[in-house]
Formats: sequence, structure tokens, C-alpha cells
Amino acid sequence: MELMKTANMSYEKSWRRKPLNTVTFLIIMMNVFSVLSITCHPAEYLVYQECCPMCPPGSRVKTDCTEFRSTTCLSCITGSFMDEPTGRKQCFPCTNCDSGSGLRIKTSCTRTSDAVCEPLDGFYCTDSDKDNKHNCIAAQEHTSCEPGQYISHKGTAFTDTECTDCSSDTFSDGTSTSCQSHTKCDSLNLQLIKPGTASTDAQCGEHSSNTTVIAGCEE
Repeated sequence: MELMKTANMSYEKSWRRKPLNTVTFLIIMMNVFSVLSITCHPAEYLVYQECCPMCPPGSRVKTDCTEFRSTTCLSCITGSFMDEPTGRKQCFPCTNCDSGSGLRIKTSCTRTSDAVCEPLDGFYCTDSDKDNKHNCIAAQEHTSCEPGQYISHKGTAFTDTECTDCSSDTFSDGTSTSCQSHTKCDSLNLQLIKPGTASTDAQCGEHSSNTTVIAGCEE
């Protein structure tokens, strides 16, 4: 009896060490590939080798489907959205149009769409969403023209202000869309008090009268 047990143990050990034959290996690989090659319908998502129905836009998955029940969904909470059918457990957070970054809300966030931002007045967009060029994600204040320059192109929501230097005999304080000619004092029959510069006009004044006083002697 003891001899038979020893023989059986030796057989089991030798069977365990025996490599898989070709047929067994192919069966295992076919099972693996059958799992990996599961393709779900476009309106479904794959979880634990099951194709579950997606939740509609504006909601997210609460519990995955099983053999006995369908997917259960929950609406996105305020401040979040889902813009397409999904198998996700969480909605996307709404974009914050931060005024500190020069942005304001153009279109508010809903359960089915994200917020759209635009630049504040006096700002222009420096970076847009790659999927929506009308959605600004970074803005910068328009350039202020310096005294001696004029605004050659006003800034817009998507372009900066352009400045150009005034030509000779003209001036601007930097807030005008054109330079003005210096006042010609002579043409006004006035005296030049202070010449004009690129940022200031000439200053004129009344001509001064020189009175000659002749003192006489008494006899």
C-alpha cells in the first residue's frame, strides 16, 4: 500500500512538471484573445467583460450593469457637466472663467455643456481651447500706447492694440487714434512760449510790449 502511494506521488509530480502541449496552449490563448477582443456597441462601454449601456449626456454612471440589471445613472451636480454618452463614474468639472485672469463668462455651464469664456473689456485672448477656438482660456490686457505714440489699430477680443510713433511737428498723449499738428503760434499772431514735443502741443502767449521811457531835464 505504501509503495502504491509513493508511485502515485511520483506520477503527479512528473505530470505537473510536464510542459503544456500545443492543443492546451492554443485553447488557453483563444480564451485570452476572446476576452481581449470584446467589441461593444458605440452606445455601450466595456466593464468586467460585459458591455453595459452608457449613460446619456448630462449624467454619469452610478452602478455598472450586471447579468441581471442595466446600468444606473445619476445627473451631473451643479458645477459639472457631461457632453456625450458616457461610461464614466464622474462628470467633468465646469471651466472657471476667472476675472483675475482677464476672463468672464460668455456662455454658462450646463449639465450637458461646459462654460465658454471670453476676455474682459480691455483684454485680448492669448490662448484658445484647441477644440473650440471661440473659448478663451487665457487673456492679457491691451497694450497702452505711450505719450508720443498714437493708436494705429485698436485692440479687439483677439488682437492686441498696435501703437505707432508720431511724426515730426505732431504730438499725442498716447490715447488718440491719430497725432495732432503742433499749434503754429505765428499764424495766430502769438508768441511761442514753449516748443511742442512728441507728447505735448506748443505753448503760445501774447506778444510783450516794450515801452521806452524818455526822461527830460527842466531848465
